[in-house]
Amino acid sequence: MTVRDVERDAMHRALALAVNGPAGFNPQVGAVILEPDGRILSEGWHRGAGTPHAEVDALSRLSPGEAQGATAVVTLEPCNHTGRTGPCAQALLAAGVSRVLYAVDDPGVVSAGGADTLRKAGVEVEAGVLGDEGRELLSSWLTVQRLGRPHVTVKWAQSLDGRAAASDGTSQWITGPAARQDVHRRRAAADAIVVGTGTVLADDPSLTARDPDGALRADQPRPVVIGERPTPAGAAVRRHPREPLFFSSRDLPGVLNDLRREGVQRVFVEGGPTLASAFVRAGLVDEVLAYVAPALLGGPRLALGDIGVATIDAALRLTLSSVERLGDDLLLVAHPTTAPSPANAKDD
Repeated sequence: MTVRDVERDAMHRALALAVNGPAGFNPQVGAVILEPDGRILSEGWHRGAGTPHAEVDALSRLSPGEAQGATAVVTLEPCNHTGRTGPCAQALLAAGVSRVLYAVDDPGVVSAGGADTLRKAGVEVEAGVLGDEGRELLSSWLTVQRLGRPHVTVKWAQSLDGRAAASDGTSQWITGPAARQDVHRRRAAADAIVVGTGTVLADDPSLTARDPDGALRADQPRPVVIGERPTPAGAAVRRHPREPLFFSSRDLPGVLNDLRREGVQRVFVEGGPTLASAFVRAGLVDEVLAYVAPALLGGPRLALGDIGVATIDAALRLTLSSVERLGDDLLLVAHPTTAPSPANAKDD
């Protein structure tokens, strides 16, 4: 089926609508209903658990019969099951929609299959329209659905020669203000920020997300500390606006499953080389953020330690998604070429 420019434009609009919905354990989904000539009939988005899904929200704004022969453009495959709300595939069929375009396949064992239901009923269906943009929007939710654990981003700052600190251990500041502010923006978008006890003892970080003027942002990640050494009573993390979580276990899959039960979907790891290396070695990294400063430090304090790679053939290959200049620094965003294994995931 040929996808028209007006339908691609509608998908861009649906993706923009989707972010109006809350991020969490339910996906952010947007929908646009088009006349056969491409004119927008209605729009909708999912406003959270228990509310109408995006397609139903858009259809509810139309009179009976007004969607007959229309095209539905949706960011996620219409669901095929009854939960707190009915199946969207059936709602589209009942409305008389003749074409459906969507960006991302539903990975759910129970909820998937809406596309097949629509096709069997004679509806034209096109999958993968602006699929990359859709997967980026839903990346953390897709990780939870596919692997049963939170989406993990590992961040580090390094010199051009790959050092995270000078030989004496000092590391503030390797990168400049623009890079540091980008980190705070990304912290605010995460559900939890994770560090090791070594970082807490060495740097006493507050683990907050702050504006350029130093004021606390409205959205704060929950602080998480992993390690066997105790966190001092006067540590800055204990004064965080949100109650910190402490894990003495180095069983990272277990920690992630515990965090998922706490409602955490997006994990931001920036706890130093030891913890970052442990997540990489365990195959639990979905995204890497490397902030690179044009400085040379030398010495032994590398940004990453042992990640279980002994030969060049065993190198963990990454796909470089973007490179952005932040002041004098560079931000490299990369994702593992091979998707993380669901072997450590647990069903609740």
